[in-house]
Amino acid sequence: MKFIVSSTYLLKQLQLLGGVIGNNNALPILDNFLFELDGNDLLISASDLETTVVGKLQVESEDKINIAMPAKLLLETLKTFPEQPLTFVLQENNTVEISSNHGKYALAYVDGEEFPKAVSLEDSSETQIASAILSTAISKTIFASGNDELRPVMSGVFFQFSPESLTFVATDAHKLVKYTRTDVHASKVAEFIMPKKPLNLLKGMLATVDSDVSIEYNDSNAKFSFNEIELVCRLIDGKYPNYEAVIPKENPNKLSIERSQFLSSVRRVSIFSNKTTHQIRLKIAGAELKISAEDIDYSNKAEERLTCEYQGDDMEIGFNSRFFVEMLNNLDSSEVQLEMSLPNRAGILTPIDGVEEGEKVTMLVMPVMLNS
Repeated sequence: MKFIVSSTYLLKQLQLLGGVIGNNNALPILDNFLFELDGNDLLISASDLETTVVGKLQVESEDKINIAMPAKLLLETLKTFPEQPLTFVLQENNTVEISSNHGKYALAYVDGEEFPKAVSLEDSSETQIASAILSTAISKTIFASGNDELRPVMSGVFFQFSPESLTFVATDAHKLVKYTRTDVHASKVAEFIMPKKPLNLLKGMLATVDSDVSIEYNDSNAKFSFNEIELVCRLIDGKYPNYEAVIPKENPNKLSIERSQFLSSVRRVSIFSNKTTHQIRLKIAGAELKISAEDIDYSNKAEERLTCEYQGDDMEIGFNSRFFVEMLNNLDSSEVQLEMSLPNRAGILTPIDGVEEGEKVTMLVMPVMLNS
């Protein structure tokens, strides 16, 4: 029983799938790739029990095989080969012999029947979304999700689908990002919370994909299908917090400023801030924005002045500079707007330009108490 496949083609697919394999797997079988061969079709699966990724490859064969091979050993070996055909042959003694132009290599395999099967979704709904839009939605939100194990619902990204729009939300209670597309629709209302790990995997996979992604989902699982790849994952169980309630609606004070200049300034000034609070102070009066920071313990302080467009009352407000830098970094616009109401209410950061038709990005950052 054998099959022949291109070394670089196989390596590329295994690298895409291999990201799901954990370092400390509960089951030893999960340290392997599952190879299911049926004639010229080879399905390769990798899993960590929560998430399973399956890729389909075309190979030369007339056989049926169902085996699991050690992932790390296979990846390390394939990385060293230049482009060439590799022949995989099953031997009597539970090993697979790989023949290349240069030599032969044998590695042990186990029966593929032991490998956990991917979940099949029942009573599911389906939505199609362009890969570029899904990739952007993940990138724009995932950085704002939390890491608190006591609040698992906030450690993922909230998907909210409706016939009017698709919305993606992430928050860690200090910052919040809401990304909406009104140019993409679902057939009916649905919402679910996607864990961070499969989203990061998807983000990496979608970087080179230019096609539609089919998202199938029910109450407990979601499946993403594109380009001969399927990713199935378990959803985070629980109710997502009412994020709309924390977004202030009335924000009379509006500051418009060039993004890269603002970002550089905040970065520089924050070097002098307190290493625990990372607090920076924004003082806005007329067309001038003063950004300052101080670390009283070490007598370090910095202050910069920038010109801006501002409508509203003179104001002084404090923010955690790390959250601010993260948000400004995640916007692509050349100008941004910061809307505020009071020094103890959240500030809302939005891009002024560089936004596609039907796209809306809202970033919210909680203020910190200023020590006078």
